[in-house]
Amino acid sequence: MKKVVIDAAACDGQGYCKRFAPEVFDLDEWGYGKVISEEIPDELGPNAEAAVEACPKQAIKLT
Repeated sequence: MKKVVIDAAACDGQGYCKRFAPEVFDLDEWGYGKVISEEIPDELGPNAEAAVEACPKQAIKLT
Protein backbone atom coordinates (compact mmCIF):
# COMPACT_ATOMS: atom_id res chain seq x y z
CA MET A 1 0.00 0.00 0.00
CA LYS A 2 1.28 3.44 -0.93
CA LYS A 3 0.78 6.80 0.74
CA VAL A 4 0.15 10.09 -1.01
CA VAL A 5 0.53 13.74 -0.02
CA ILE A 6 -0.04 17.05 -1.79
CA ASP A 7 2.31 19.95 -1.19
CA ALA A 8 -0.31 22.67 -0.68
CA ALA A 9 2.20 25.45 -1.31
CA ALA A 10 3.10 23.99 -4.72
CA CYS A 11 -0.46 23.17 -5.86
CA ASP A 12 -1.90 25.71 -8.29
CA GLY A 13 -5.40 24.26 -8.47
CA GLN A 14 -5.52 22.85 -11.98
CA GLY A 15 -7.33 19.72 -10.76
CA TYR A 16 -5.41 17.07 -12.69
CA CYS A 17 -5.20 14.97 -9.53
CA LYS A 18 -8.97 14.63 -9.29
CA ARG A 19 -9.34 14.03 -13.03
CA PHE A 20 -6.92 11.09 -12.97
CA ALA A 21 -7.78 9.65 -9.54
CA PRO A 22 -11.14 10.88 -8.19
CA GLU A 23 -11.15 8.00 -5.70
CA VAL A 24 -7.95 9.39 -4.13
CA PHE A 25 -8.21 13.18 -4.58
CA ASP A 26 -10.81 15.89 -4.25
CA LEU A 27 -10.72 19.67 -4.52
CA ASP A 28 -11.13 22.03 -1.60
CA GLU A 29 -13.49 25.03 -1.60
CA TRP A 30 -10.90 27.12 -3.52
CA GLY A 31 -10.26 24.44 -6.15
CA TYR A 32 -6.94 23.18 -4.80
CA GLY A 33 -6.19 19.48 -4.58
CA LYS A 34 -6.62 17.57 -1.35
CA VAL A 35 -6.14 13.94 -0.46
CA ILE A 36 -9.24 11.96 0.46
CA SER A 37 -7.22 9.16 2.07
CA GLU A 38 -3.44 9.13 2.51
CA GLU A 39 -3.24 5.34 2.17
CA ILE A 40 -3.90 4.13 -1.35
CA PRO A 41 -5.03 0.55 -2.00
CA ASP A 42 -2.97 -1.29 -4.59
CA GLU A 43 -5.79 -1.28 -7.14
CA LEU A 44 -5.83 2.55 -7.13
CA GLY A 45 -2.05 2.85 -7.42
CA PRO A 46 -1.98 3.25 -11.23
CA ASN A 47 -4.53 6.09 -11.08
CA ALA A 48 -2.58 7.86 -8.34
CA GLU A 49 0.65 7.45 -10.30
CA ALA A 50 -1.04 8.96 -13.38
CA ALA A 51 -2.10 11.94 -11.25
CA VAL A 52 1.50 12.38 -10.04
CA GLU A 53 2.73 12.39 -13.64
CA ALA A 54 0.00 14.80 -14.79
CA CYS A 55 0.53 17.38 -12.04
CA PRO A 56 2.20 20.36 -13.75
CA LYS A 57 3.65 21.64 -10.46
CA GLN A 58 4.83 18.22 -9.21
CA ALA A 59 2.90 18.88 -6.00
CA ILE A 60 1.92 15.24 -5.43
CA LYS A 61 4.26 12.73 -3.81
CA LEU A 62 3.79 8.96 -3.48
CA THR A 63 5.75 6.88 -0.99
